[in-house]
Amino acid sequence: MNRRDLLRTLPAFAAARWGADPFLRAEILQPYAGRAIARPTPQQIAWQDLEVGMFIHFAPNTWQDREYDDLSTPLSAIDPKELNTDQWAETALALGARYVVFVAKHAGGFCMWQTKTTDYGIAQTPWKNGKGDVVAEIAASSRRRGLKFGIYCSPADRHFGAGIGGKCKTPQLQARYNAIYREQLTELFTRYGDLVEIWFDGSTVTPVVDLIHRYQPNAMVFQGPAATIRWVGNEDGYAPYPCWNGIRASLARLGTATALDSDPNGSVWLPNEVDVSIRRPDWFWSTTNSNLVLSPDQLMSIYYRSVGRGAQLLLNIPPNRHGLIDDRDRASAAALGAQIRRRFKTPLAATRGTGRTVTLEFDKPLRIDTAILEEEIAMGERVRAFQLEGRSGSAWTHLGNGTAIGHKRILPLRAAVVDAVRLRVTEAAALPWFRSLAVFDIGTPPPPDWNAATELWAPNLVGNWRDARFSLDLGNTITAAAQYTLRFIPATGTVRGFYGVSLRIGGIASPQFLEIAASGKDELLLDITALNSSIVVSGGVTGADRGQITLERR
Repeated sequence: MNRRDLLRTLPAFAAARWGADPFLRAEILQPYAGRAIARPTPQQIAWQDLEVGMFIHFAPNTWQDREYDDLSTPLSAIDPKELNTDQWAETALALGARYVVFVAKHAGGFCMWQTKTTDYGIAQTPWKNGKGDVVAEIAASSRRRGLKFGIYCSPADRHFGAGIGGKCKTPQLQARYNAIYREQLTELFTRYGDLVEIWFDGSTVTPVVDLIHRYQPNAMVFQGPAATIRWVGNEDGYAPYPCWNGIRASLARLGTATALDSDPNGSVWLPNEVDVSIRRPDWFWSTTNSNLVLSPDQLMSIYYRSVGRGAQLLLNIPPNRHGLIDDRDRASAAALGAQIRRRFKTPLAATRGTGRTVTLEFDKPLRIDTAILEEEIAMGERVRAFQLEGRSGSAWTHLGNGTAIGHKRILPLRAAVVDAVRLRVTEAAALPWFRSLAVFDIGTPPPPDWNAATELWAPNLVGNWRDARFSLDLGNTITAAAQYTLRFIPATGTVRGFYGVSLRIGGIASPQFLEIAASGKDELLLDITALNSSIVVSGGVTGADRGQITLERR
């Protein structure tokens, strides 16, 4: 990276100091000269600054009271005469969303826009005499209100016999569907303006990278070979903490990585998106799920555990058969938006800075109970551990601590009256850069976690540990003689090491093929020289009593 390119990514206060401080100059360049620190693209930074989006699921499923379209609904029955996308966009604004992602085609294959690629779409319904285009209407309603617009176009298509990822049963069917799907994407990419986000749910086997680069080069891409963002790994509304933005290149290339694959030392920036439905776990409106609408407190808990942990929140709010969002959903979403603004819109005080210590002093003692920390992510995610302290008189006391900061960390504190706060970075990959250190007196603690689920999913998940112990049989998982890494991702706390670890291959102790990684305390390395039906790794974990384990080929 040359000096001009680096300056383009730096905040103004940093650029002004360029060259004036040789030590600072060395610290800026050091990560790029000696070790990789993942850094976002300008498009990723802009997307992460949006923080909250609204998902909209609307399909024949809505008429079937089903989560997956069984193709049973007569197209003559789909006639949402009251459909009002302005109401949808107003709901997004009340929520505090800055963008909308609309399901243009779900897995059943029904297309919500005018297309000649299929006979299963809105053009075959009575709505607006077959001339209607729901994608066009929600795109226009969004943009009139300053909301960015994105689309979900399912690679799976039951109408054409395409399964998860758009996979078909024969090469002939695959070639036919690839042509159809590429034409559908071309229509969506060229008719509705710039897209902020494109969803390839479950990834896609159909070649799409060229279309994205040609028509929507600035869009964020969810899953697939062109992925620039990743699924957090659950639909329950939370990101783990820490939730690092970095990931290893080998895992990023899979296109299906989740938060379980996070690695603060990874070379690729791939931020996490938390998608959850306001009618959790249902994504579509039905006549039977109005009782599932999440309360404002439940949604607030989700906000703390997603945006507050540095991830993006995409909240689904589905319209009914009339084409309207129910009052109950709207009210709950609006209450969340109002609570976010009340709690976090105006800090008591804020500053920014560079270095391992940033101090914010007040004109008079203030009561504080929350801090919001933000790194200047254009420089990468540099902080690995920090302490926040408050000063009263001349004495500094502990208020809170953590590991990841990244784009944003909302940190509830032990309430205290202080005349200054001090952020001390105790571990960092390079010189820390802070976009903001802000403090608040909210007066209300975060709502309790309403959902006890703590586990995530990833394609390379191989097991978990409980009560600080684990035992894995990888005989059916390891299919090639090679070197492997077992990563231990704690549910809470930090993995600090291992004890009593052992490897038995075919029932025979094989310690020579197992070692603890020198680069970190949360990895075990395996050197499998021959396959066996029984490859058992067991032992104990220190620092965290439970979590999940992934396997990666090195």
